[in-house]
Amino acid sequence: MAPRRSLAPAVVRHALLRWIVLALAVAVWQLAARAHGSVYFPPPAEIARHVHALWFSGPARHVFLTQAAVADILPSLGRMAAGFALAAVAGIALGVAVGRSRRAYALCNPVLQFARAVPPPALVPVFVVIFDFGTPMQIASIVFSAVWPVLINTAEGARDTDPLRLEVAAVLRLTPAERLGFLVLPSALPRIFAGLRLSLSLSLILMVFSELLPGTANGIGFTLTDAQSRSDLLTVWAALVLLGALGYLLNTGLLAVEKRLVGRGRTTTV
Repeated sequence: MAPRRSLAPAVVRHALLRWIVLALAVAVWQLAARAHGSVYFPPPAEIARHVHALWFSGPARHVFLTQAAVADILPSLGRMAAGFALAAVAGIALGVAVGRSRRAYALCNPVLQFARAVPPPALVPVFVVIFDFGTPMQIASIVFSAVWPVLINTAEGARDTDPLRLEVAAVLRLTPAERLGFLVLPSALPRIFAGLRLSLSLSLILMVFSELLPGTANGIGFTLTDAQSRSDLLTVWAALVLLGALGYLLNTGLLAVEKRLVGRGRTTTV
């Protein structure tokens, strides 16, 4: 129990230091923006007030979300969640299948690396032809970009399963499903979560990019381009701050799940 008690103050100090650094960065930004006085770089206090008024000043029964938040934030999160979930399921399933077969990995690895290197924006014309403009095209572009980190990391994690444990499983006559559940997936979990964290970041980026395209009528990306076309720089900065906050919160949530499933000592850093 003693090591655990001594660990708690260290965790608190680390968290406190992170918030102090953030507060200092915001304070420097505030002072620099006030001193410069440029309309292109508003101070963070003004941006925070605009974010609150635009998206989080609604009634309590609506969780303080305004109509603009329902129109801008929720559709974006829905698209990103759908794309990320499809990429995670497909990436883990295909990654395990490829990683458990040495021949399949050797044959598929060049194709995977080639597909991973193709910039998703370059495939927008293909997605437009197949899905037309709209939500299906946006989700497809997110899935195509986000699936590769999960697939490749899962395949590498599945390949790294301890051969001795697999031999023991064979001696114990475990079924393929039991080997998958008790050996392969637990062994690959750190690599899987490394891929999921990369995939989550890409999903957020591709969500914004897909909403910059024609045919989009809502979402954070649409709000960003609409504000830019109207020279509403305060809303542009508000959208950027909102995206940064969403990215941090989503990554923190996924990291908490990783620590819960994998363990604090084996948590990956991306």
